[in-house]
Amino acid sequence: MFRRDVQPLGDILQQFLRNEGLETPLLQKRIVDSWEAVVGDTVKHYTKEKFIKNQVLYVKILNPALRQNLSMRRSQLTVELNKFVGTSVITDVIVY
Repeated sequence: MFRRDVQPLGDILQQFLRNEGLETPLLQKRIVDSWEAVVGDTVKHYTKEKFIKNQVLYVKILNPALRQNLSMRRSQLTVELNKFVGTSVITDVIVY
């Protein structure tokens, strides 16, 4: 008889992504895409661009009052976005 080492497909895919260096970019893409789901439709309409650099999410907001409000909620947004993805991807959110 052959002894087979059976692993779940999800574990194999995660290991492949990690070995190929694709896990972090994929998680960063998920964070950027989850911005609208976390902040809601109202903020979504005032969001111009989003990107991650050095584990910090940068978000351009067109409305100055909304920008100030989101700046005061930086730590809360960081926790919510990381929780949405399921792992710690970003360390801060900068709203400009």
